[in-house]
Amino acid sequence: MKALAEYIARELVENPEAVEVREKYQRGRLRLEMRVAKPDMGRIIGKHGRVANAIRVLLRVAGERRGKRVTLDILEP
Repeated sequence: MKALAEYIARELVENPEAVEVREKYQRGRLRLEMRVAKPDMGRIIGKHGRVANAIRVLLRVAGERRGKRVTLDILEP
């Protein structure tokens, strides 16, 4: 899951080396925390959050195939 989130984010941003994804497990759920460079926040979130929601959907589907519940939080750098 972490690798998938990193791959998607690195393909979208202008500064791919600044992408950082951390995994945390909370109450049987995998929580991914993503940080990107401040100028790239708009690229990851998108207009009205559409890009962020699309990434969340992809991660949720991939997680369900593996029997895991996945959430994604996009945090400020």
